Amino acid sequence: MAGMAEALAKERAVAAGAGRHDRAVPYLGQRFGALRQQCLQEGRLFQDPSFPAGPTALGYRELGPRSHKTQGVVWRRPTELCSNPQFIAGGATRTDICQGALGDCWLLAAIASLTLNEEILARVVPKDQSFQDKYAGIFHFQFWQYGEWVDVVVDDRLPTKNGELLFVHSAEGSEFWSALLEKAYAKLNGSYESLSGGTTTEGFEDFTGGIAEWYELQKPPPNLFKIIQKALQKGSLLGCSIDITSAAETEAVTSQKLVKGHAYSVTGAEQVNFRGTVQKLIRIRNPWGEVEWTGKWNDNCPNWSGVDPEVRERLTRRHEDGEFWMAFNDFLRHYSRLEICNLTPDTLASDRYKKWSLQKLDGNWRRGATAGGCRNYPNTFWTNPQYLIKLEEEDEDPDDPEGGCTFLIGLIQKHRRRQRKMGEDMHTIGFAIYEVPPEFSGQTNIHLSKNFFLTNKAREKSNTFINLREVLNRFKLPAGEYIIVPSTFEPDKNGDFCLRVFSEKNANSTVIDDEIEGNFDETEISEDDIEPSFKKLFGQLAGNDAEISAFELRSILNRILAKRQDIKSDGFSIETCKIMVDLLDNDGSGKLGLKEFHTLWTKIQKYQKIYREIDVDRSGTMNSYEMRRALETAGFKLNCQLHQVIVARFADEDLVIDFDNFVRCLIRLETLFKMFRKLDTEKSGTIELNLVNWLCFTVI
Repeated sequence: MAGMAEALAKERAVAAGAGRHDRAVPYLGQRFGALRQQCLQEGRLFQDPSFPAGPTALGYRELGPRSHKTQGVVWRRPTELCSNPQFIAGGATRTDICQGALGDCWLLAAIASLTLNEEILARVVPKDQSFQDKYAGIFHFQFWQYGEWVDVVVDDRLPTKNGELLFVHSAEGSEFWSALLEKAYAKLNGSYESLSGGTTTEGFEDFTGGIAEWYELQKPPPNLFKIIQKALQKGSLLGCSIDITSAAETEAVTSQKLVKGHAYSVTGAEQVNFRGTVQKLIRIRNPWGEVEWTGKWNDNCPNWSGVDPEVRERLTRRHEDGEFWMAFNDFLRHYSRLEICNLTPDTLASDRYKKWSLQKLDGNWRRGATAGGCRNYPNTFWTNPQYLIKLEEEDEDPDDPEGGCTFLIGLIQKHRRRQRKMGEDMHTIGFAIYEVPPEFSGQTNIHLSKNFFLTNKAREKSNTFINLREVLNRFKLPAGEYIIVPSTFEPDKNGDFCLRVFSEKNANSTVIDDEIEGNFDETEISEDDIEPSFKKLFGQLAGNDAEISAFELRSILNRILAKRQDIKSDGFSIETCKIMVDLLDNDGSGKLGLKEFHTLWTKIQKYQKIYREIDVDRSGTMNSYEMRRALETAGFKLNCQLHQVIVARFADEDLVIDFDNFVRCLIRLETLFKMFRKLDTEKSGTIELNLVNWLCFTVI
């Protein structure tokens, strides 16, 4: 319940603009400006209580308190490590980023890419901080986290060993922005050790809010050159690299002056006429600012004399600046991998870029309710969250005779690094895309059933299910409506996720979920409608006061249930019986009279019938996925969130719902629907409650 309230509060804050880069959310409620000012007024250096300089900040296993790797670690401020520490000196460069005793080279490669783009670097590393002006031992950095920007505060106590920084450091030893950035990112993910192992694209995304894809250049898609051109038009960040086969090859220079194991950026892609043929050329930048390709189409290559002088002048006006042209075929032959970070519309301030259209949807998988696993599990796959995407406009691409809508889908699982210290790690995740059949067109209030997925094949799907933070693929489909079903590979895996759709043209997306309904018999009966035989039975059961208490009800129901061989049960609990009496007691006596008992008796008979019918395997019990179908049979349509609540409230640890809890759930649902309808006099779908009313309802 507290989690639902927090989610609602966050939803309202986001609607008000919180989480945009210009309104980054203070992580853990810590506001940099206020904390720095407080420290300056009190004449002290900041010590971060939420990420203490101690063993827990380092890690939990390899860097845990008992590990030999953490013995002798001393936390020191930069002012204790050198006489004139600098935050950034002479601009942020790649030499500021030297790896330490932590396997986070993926992160450092992403940080290095930041130094190539001052505008994006300034978003992550705010400029209003130094070791000279207003120094108070406190710094802050901003990261994108699953749809919102967060501002993370750290103190400047850094882990050292033998007087040197343990983790990332600058080559000169006097510049500290990269070490403090690494610390802030470690805080965001729970510890330094949580940063061990990952992909550069993960860092790309957290530093830009973009969506990152990569291509193995030994098996490039046929339209890769066009993808690169469009990415450059959209202001995307493009990087490429040459794989190494051993550590000895790191930054080894080939005979044609290409550097192995080194991050390059791609800055241009052009087609030129050369002696009657069209040549595809790609422009690469070495961040060193020197060491350039000496093969075909280098700055001094005679091929340029065969190109129109005006084009040649436009493309080759820079020399020995680390930037060079090469034939696209040579690029594919020599380089191993291309990474593209597609930026969100709000990241690109310039109007000269053609911007992506972005749709973002948040969701979760919950064991027993909405964690159905992949298509290999047809009985539960349909219970996964479902999302509708409408591709309304085809690409503006005159070179493509087929047409269609280009879009990227990225499925990110949230907060998994932070959970490593609890023994958790990345789930294996993926997604499938289904074309909406005509009979479902335009509908968003029907969560598609098991039968739909048994009779409809996926139109597209993620290339693989994989245990990375994100699964991402590029697609091109005709305009129309499609359903995206994100899932873990196996069912019953709890997790939160963010689904993003980047489309070349406008697209709309929404959650597909059942509309909440409660269809059940609400007719009132009079005592004259009750059969004499039932009146006689009631008289025998009720005794002299002609009413049945919760304790009497329990005894009656358990005697009847004991005779049923087709329903396994430990009997009704006194709690369930009290709830049934409370909910059906119209006159406030705390007991059930004839009419009230007759109503309850009719309901229990109906519930027994449903319980037996849904129990296809004749186990005498019901699992949480069967419960969903049982609720529909009883007349209730609920959304995914409510199904999660019901499983959490009424299922045991094996996801079994016994008859006692089944009856309790249905009685509560029916009564709450009735209460709401009675209070919703204008049929608006909303009611107002004061605190007393609210507490009375929640106690039920």
